[in-house]
Amino acid sequence: MHLTAYTKEFKKNLTIALPVMLGQLGHVLVGLADNIMVGKLGAAPLAAVSLGNSLVFIALSIGVGFSFAITPLIAEADGASNIEKGRSYFQHGIIMCLTTGVALFLALWLAKPVLFYLNQPDEVVQLAMPYLDIVAFSMIPLMVFQGFKQFGDGLSQTKYAMYATIGANVVNVLFNYLLIYGIWIFPRLELEGAALGTLISRFFMLFFLYYILRSKKKFATYFVWAKKSLQKKVFKRLFNLGFPTALQMLFEVGVFTGSVFLAGTLGTDPQAANQVALNLASMTFMIAVGLGVTATIRVGNQKGKKAFKELRRIALSTFLLVFLIEAVFAVGFIVLKDWLPTFYIDNTQVIYLASQLLIIAALFQLSDGLQVVILGALRGLQDVKIPTLFCFIAYWVIGFPICFFLGKEDVLGSMGIWIGLLVGLSASAVMLYFRFNYLSKKLIEKGSISLPL
Repeated sequence: MHLTAYTKEFKKNLTIALPVMLGQLGHVLVGLADNIMVGKLGAAPLAAVSLGNSLVFIALSIGVGFSFAITPLIAEADGASNIEKGRSYFQHGIIMCLTTGVALFLALWLAKPVLFYLNQPDEVVQLAMPYLDIVAFSMIPLMVFQGFKQFGDGLSQTKYAMYATIGANVVNVLFNYLLIYGIWIFPRLELEGAALGTLISRFFMLFFLYYILRSKKKFATYFVWAKKSLQKKVFKRLFNLGFPTALQMLFEVGVFTGSVFLAGTLGTDPQAANQVALNLASMTFMIAVGLGVTATIRVGNQKGKKAFKELRRIALSTFLLVFLIEAVFAVGFIVLKDWLPTFYIDNTQVIYLASQLLIIAALFQLSDGLQVVILGALRGLQDVKIPTLFCFIAYWVIGFPICFFLGKEDVLGSMGIWIGLLVGLSASAVMLYFRFNYLSKKLIEKGSISLPL
């Protein structure tokens, strides 16, 4: 097949992906705003935000993973023009997301004491506690927002969540500025101010997105409560897709969270440097997440139509596109490695350490981007169990042991931690590609196949 068979899909891929990219980037920019503003307070407060968010990211990965179950089911129903089925998945999905948000808030609140047993600097743990209390509560509005977002994504209407997220960023930056530093009539709350800014912004984006979707005629039929009451089998289908997806995200985010804890054992400066590099890498990762969602939507649509040759061609076009985009970011990280960390902090040692980590971060852009988009394509096929096993092997059997052994102070330190991340991401990308290649060819050969959840 000629290269143009894939490149001609770039425009449509980007049309769907761009709002998702900007929306996902918006979530990271909330963290970026916190980091930059808190970084002005010093290395210890910045490290505290890193430590507090390490637990939040674990919870967030679980919650977002569950919400991702909504998108392929809505996309498949949309491809088959079955509005009734789509409405059922949407309404059950919102209830699932609300329940998940409450459960994650309670889990984070109960898990706080764990921070005292992770060999972290005392001053950092003490600063992280009140920050974590407030950000944990914000999981509730965030998860309900995710439910509405994944519904819109499944219908290829990705722009509305982007509008909500951009608005939330403006709200977050404004309240961060007022509450961290105590501007005008507002008290100086420092880290707690950053957490309150995040909480307020997440309620804002939930109400904003609900209002937009509820007011659009094209979504009206989905908001009419289904005649049939809640059905156990629909929740089961959502859970069968959502739980393995949550584990996939948990395994990856868990490795990166482990890197935060390992960096913390090296001291405050290495932990702050790790947070800077991690935040920068997270922003480029969200670009790949946008294309991953696109892969889920487009593969799900083609699955609903039973157009399996088109399904494979479109999926491969997303793989090629993310590879090219991430290659540009990799070059940018290497060229700008000494300059980018200066946006976060003026500590010379932290800037130097972060610049070294960005060299490795540049190398794993390609693997990280590919693995998340291939996972998206597999999710569109509703194939989630085997990919979950692959993620576990890549991150925890291969990647994390390398992080642990090379990340010791007397071996390679922070550089060793990030080499382990690079190896784990690369292993994931390779295994997932072989899985997609096998399944897509099998679909074409047999014409129709029921893939296992």
